[in-house]
Amino acid sequence: MRISVTIFLTDETIAPVRLARELEARGFAGLYLPEHTHIPVERITPYPAGGDLPREYGRTLDPFVALGQAAAVTEGLGLGTGITLVAQHDPIDLAKQIATLDHLSGGRFTLGVGFGWNVEEAADHGVRWRTRRELGRDRMALMRALWAEEPTAYEGEFGSVRASSAYPKPVQKPRGPVAGPRTLVGGAAGPKLFAHIAEYADGWLPIGGRGLTESLPVLRGVWADAGRDPAALQVVPYAVFPSAGKLAHYAELGIEEVVVQLPPAGEAEVLGALDAYGEFL
Repeated sequence: MRISVTIFLTDETIAPVRLARELEARGFAGLYLPEHTHIPVERITPYPAGGDLPREYGRTLDPFVALGQAAAVTEGLGLGTGITLVAQHDPIDLAKQIATLDHLSGGRFTLGVGFGWNVEEAADHGVRWRTRRELGRDRMALMRALWAEEPTAYEGEFGSVRASSAYPKPVQKPRGPVAGPRTLVGGAAGPKLFAHIAEYADGWLPIGGRGLTESLPVLRGVWADAGRDPAALQVVPYAVFPSAGKLAHYAELGIEEVVVQLPPAGEAEVLGALDAYGEFL
């Protein structure tokens, strides 16, 4: 089983270059970074985990810039977002960022797609909350058009692009209905989420990894009904606090990669956490 990590990298934590070098040297599989452009001070949206919103949410580094640094100082470390708030981006700009990072890293990028929880943050980006999932779906389709081998136009409900010359292309070639880098969709189990995964992704990025015994058969059924190859489905539990028993359970479910949570802390504390996780490698 591959063990990757996620961390809220901020202006107060360990630096991306230092962390990436340590991860590769120690044998970790990948580094996934979350995204928040900003956190409005005046908001009514509660923090999903309860209590006060942790300090790091308003201080996160841009994941694409940080992962670009990580790519430059590593050779095999996987690089991912956990997650990219696709609805909050201009899809033409985002398609270029993703393709560039995947190209420069030699195909090491994983696009984690999510729909967010902070209504006020999304609203500042012009996102209408009730349409954010369909907006994200539309923007994924537009990006696939730009990643196509031949100039391809796209006309969607929320945006369009003319048939264009758009290079570089992502390294990974199209597979079934999916184009672009390895793509995992985050979110809670449910019919709409599973339909999105089967339509335009390589798999699921479930936060915490709870309830997979019940939800995985449902997702596999939706995946099969969409005509997708059962062997191609990837499920990657995310932000996990690992134990030997938990990882053994995931292995029994056929899971091949787990993303464990690091503290949003300075160098000494983060390296200590990597020491502790070393037993699972």
